Amino acid sequence: MASSAEGNSLAERGKYDPAAIEQKWYAHWEKNQLFLTDSASEKEPHVIVMPPPNVTGRLHMGHALQDTVQDALTRLRRMQGFESLWVPGMDHAGIATQNVVEKTIKKTEHKNRHDYGREAFIDKIWEWKEEYGGIILEQKRRLGDSCDWSKERFTMDDGFSRAVQDVFVRLYNDGLVYRGEYLINWCPSDMTAISDEEVDNVERKGSLWYIKYPMVDGSGFIEIATTRPETMLGDSAIAVHPEDERYTHLIGKHVRVPLTDRTVPIIADEYVKSEFGAGALKVTPAHDKNDFEIGRKHGLEIINMMNFDATINENGGAYEGMDRFDARKKMVEDLEAQGFLVKIEEYASTVPISSRSKVIIEPLISRQWFVKMKPLAEPALEAVRDGRIKFHPKRWENEYFRWLENIRDWTISRQLWWGHRIPVWYYTTADGEIDETRNFVVSIDQPEPGMVQDEDVLDTWFSSWLWPFATLGWPNETPDLKKFYPGSVLVSGYDILFFWIARMIMAGLYFMGDVPYRDIFITGMIKDKLGRWMSKSLGNGIDPLEMIDQYGADAVRFSLTILCAQGQDIKLDPTKFEMGRNFANKIWNAFNVFGQFMEEGRDYRRKRSFAELDFAEKWMLTRLNQTIAEVEDDLSKYRLNDAITEIYTLFWGDYCDWYLELIKPTGGVAMEEDRIALAVEIFETMLQLLHPFMPFITEELWTHVRPRQNGDTCMMSSWPVQNADEMDPELASHFSTMQELISGIRNIRAQYNVPASQDISVLLQLEPALLEPVEGHQAYFSKLARVSDLQFSATASRPPASASAVVGRNQVFVPLHGMIDLGQERDRLTAEIAQKTAFMKSTESKLANENFVSRAPADVVEKERAKLLETEAELKRLRLSLTELE
Repeated sequence: MASSAEGNSLAERGKYDPAAIEQKWYAHWEKNQLFLTDSASEKEPHVIVMPPPNVTGRLHMGHALQDTVQDALTRLRRMQGFESLWVPGMDHAGIATQNVVEKTIKKTEHKNRHDYGREAFIDKIWEWKEEYGGIILEQKRRLGDSCDWSKERFTMDDGFSRAVQDVFVRLYNDGLVYRGEYLINWCPSDMTAISDEEVDNVERKGSLWYIKYPMVDGSGFIEIATTRPETMLGDSAIAVHPEDERYTHLIGKHVRVPLTDRTVPIIADEYVKSEFGAGALKVTPAHDKNDFEIGRKHGLEIINMMNFDATINENGGAYEGMDRFDARKKMVEDLEAQGFLVKIEEYASTVPISSRSKVIIEPLISRQWFVKMKPLAEPALEAVRDGRIKFHPKRWENEYFRWLENIRDWTISRQLWWGHRIPVWYYTTADGEIDETRNFVVSIDQPEPGMVQDEDVLDTWFSSWLWPFATLGWPNETPDLKKFYPGSVLVSGYDILFFWIARMIMAGLYFMGDVPYRDIFITGMIKDKLGRWMSKSLGNGIDPLEMIDQYGADAVRFSLTILCAQGQDIKLDPTKFEMGRNFANKIWNAFNVFGQFMEEGRDYRRKRSFAELDFAEKWMLTRLNQTIAEVEDDLSKYRLNDAITEIYTLFWGDYCDWYLELIKPTGGVAMEEDRIALAVEIFETMLQLLHPFMPFITEELWTHVRPRQNGDTCMMSSWPVQNADEMDPELASHFSTMQELISGIRNIRAQYNVPASQDISVLLQLEPALLEPVEGHQAYFSKLARVSDLQFSATASRPPASASAVVGRNQVFVPLHGMIDLGQERDRLTAEIAQKTAFMKSTESKLANENFVSRAPADVVEKERAKLLETEAELKRLRLSLTELE
């Protein structure tokens, strides 16, 4: 048999060995450049851009899920005749990468980045990237990713970096990038500004401190409540609601800020919530976003009382140099000692933390660079509203609209060294300092000798929002850009809907004049079996590479796909991969049923027409063609889990459990050649349906079912299409009913413990349309249910002492006399009914005990209730069985 890989003869198949197959076939695909795409191709493009993993990353289950989906879609479209491109690459991950390298040099060299200096430290990061970066892309190959690796990009590539800086310049020239002194989110751990989307708001238990501020005129006090007493060192005013009658007479007066020598005015502002605390608000414009807006409105002094490392600065008086939380503790003590602390209440509040460092962020006044987002957001909103972009599932549109309709300007500057340096240049004074009296220049290249570039870098997302077109060569008009933009579908988790998905839409519309993709498939997130996020601290992570080693890549891919219901999180237990392994073994072993009769090197082709096939064969072809249409419909809606379930049911339930069992010869007789040919034909088509999801095993078996020439792979074969001429839905419906009848007989055999070797008699009461199909195929009942005496009619009635089963408008009767010892069976059923009844009464008594129900853990109570329901159902079945013996 000619083949495209070595060692593929029927005799050499042996036991299914995923590792050997996966290694062989991935090397074959890459060696033969089967993943490559051609911008000169006349095929219609289908494009997916890989969400670029961090260069520091390692493959986790989230990657495995999303890569499985993306690869399945890429392989599917390739088989359907598209120029199917999946663009791979990595993100430079500014903060994450810089932190990794800083920790490395601290541990190995006892140095920090400042010991190196900027340029040397960046060189150090590049060295680290060359040695350790990109491991994740090699790991993705283990999963079977069929990316065009020749188009791999890195966000710090020269060309990509040029595109990033070009975008900054264009946006600045268009009035959409600006610099300003604004209140930003500051991470004291990473020592950089972060955007609103990088802040997680978490609820934490804390305190609400009530503090009284003395009136300067000595007329008394005004009371405020705060969750952050340390920020009073930056207070610029006390605000009250203009209609709060308690305080209207105080508006315009001044109070002294406790623990300081400063006095501040009492002002009126409608923002104040009179019902909160005592109804008066301390206003700290430099350390709270709402206070900042009040301060701008009233022209209040902005007093910054905190350093970038979250220690108190020179405006903090006696508390200068203290950590913010140490200062809080000391200030509360001093407030109490000096009589300013009224009371303390327990209070749960929303605390902003950095999504990366998990440190509480500080709102600080800082000069940063921003992008005006509202002009970019409106076209992005319209693109979804008018249907140019569709979300799958559709409900995610609401989250998208909510964010874009309330969007705030984007802080894009970061106080880091690793990243795209901001293309802004400054004149310097004679002593080398930035000359603030002269205007800066925005330019990719140095405008004049002696000018210095801005020290900050751009937010990592500022580069990745360009991913769909910068990866294709933009701003140059490359053949790839012309061919492969816009893309087709984006596959991503909902966790980066705002960080990345929405911003790519804005960038695509602004710079390319078109959306970056037509469909957005939002997957759920992977959690552990208890529904918890996977984390190092919990130790509940599941390593996909370990799962691949244990179960095989195809098993992992299959299991993840079948669990991937649109937009629903997945509770994952490692044992779920056994499902995929069992299916892979079933596929492998199914070939042996007919493969054992095949001659080496022979190409079996069916000679009979559909009309000449027998009943079961016509049914199987009908089911195959029905499934092809169902799968096509599922995939068009990105319901991959439904598609793989349809194929699984077809293969295991229809093909293996019924069709192969019916055509399998007995008594050492060889299988007829044309039966082999049809079995091969159907098996080959199912391999094609399975290939996008389970590429390795299907590629291996592809070489066994027929002689193959080099280059003839399942991966490059044509996707199956429904053949309406080889379908008989009415026949298939009759066969389906016969399946249920046979299953009913099997269930009765199992219920009464009839030995598998024992023949039985059966009486069927059938609707008229089934009489002829059953008449012509009684052998099916004999072969699949060991029925030696089958009688049937439209008017049959139940014989005495017989078991029965209802199948639609049909009934199955199995006379029990002579098949089992009726007396012994009555005794057994009576004893079991008594035992189950006693157990049910005991469980009912337990659940009626209020002490048990109120004190036992909820899951224990629930288990008892489940036991009761199960026992009631068992008793019903047992009593019916006893009745049937009469």
